[in-house]
Amino acid sequence: MAQASGPLYDPSGPVPAPGGARRSNSGAVTGLVLFAGVMMAVSGVIGVLQGVVALAKDDVYLTTPNYTFSFSLTSWGWIHLLLGAVLALVGFGMLTGAAWARVVGIALVSLHLVLNFLFLPYYPLWSLIAIAIDAFVVWALCTYRD
Repeated sequence: MAQASGPLYDPSGPVPAPGGARRSNSGAVTGLVLFAGVMMAVSGVIGVLQGVVALAKDDVYLTTPNYTFSFSLTSWGWIHLLLGAVLALVGFGMLTGAAWARVVGIALVSLHLVLNFLFLPYYPLWSLIAIAIDAFVVWALCTYRD
């Protein structure tokens, strides 16, 4: 077979149509989304356990007087329990590859991030870890493309 040459030959290859080119995901991005789904499910399970602890033993968490966003620990327990259960279900949905789970996951993990920020005075170290995990999960879910 003869090599193409001449004034019309462009060795850089075909030029994609403007606006029509879509990027595909690399293996690393797909792996990060899978990891984000696992972290979402684990974070949900830990949230359920956090809620159970807040409901069963009020003396585990700190109480901060004059905190602007203070709720009773029973309220925080129910918030963590319910949001953790839903987050775990959506995380397992992410592992199945459901497109709805990615969209719902971004919204729920964002809410979970804000609630952990509000929960910061009660359990600072875990709240900071959960905020970092949630920020990673939101980033990974937002960078994935079908």
